[in-house]
Amino acid sequence: MSVEIEFPLEFIVPGTPVSLQAKRAASRDAWKERVKQASAVALPENHFSTFGPVSVTMFYFPNTTMQGDLDNIVKPVLDALCSHVYHDDHQVERIWVQKFEPEKVFPFSNPSQRLAAAIEGPKPVLFIRVTDDPTEGLT
Repeated sequence: MSVEIEFPLEFIVPGTPVSLQAKRAASRDAWKERVKQASAVALPENHFSTFGPVSVTMFYFPNTTMQGDLDNIVKPVLDALCSHVYHDDHQVERIWVQKFEPEKVFPFSNPSQRLAAAIEGPKPVLFIRVTDDPTEGLT
């Protein structure tokens, strides 16, 4: 029996995200698999991907000043979630991506348990939140 995903879905992926521009395809594929495995921990067994609109938040907490461009880490993550969390990446209506380099993390008011784990835990780590409400936080 298939089960719907309960949103919001939050999980953390340890390690440094691999850029879309990485020269080695094997590195990109390994990163996408790591993202997929990390999301599986937060998903119900026998889930099916949603067909509705989604919003994706990515907060990257590097252990040093980030090398490379922040925008290059987005596409591999979205590709990893496609067909696994949502049916097609055209459903992604909003993406919020931010880096929090050491000494540049501002206080969050009331962070979720998973976000708090990303903030307080070992670095580097990528926090990902997927919600079925693309207007969340806009009103």
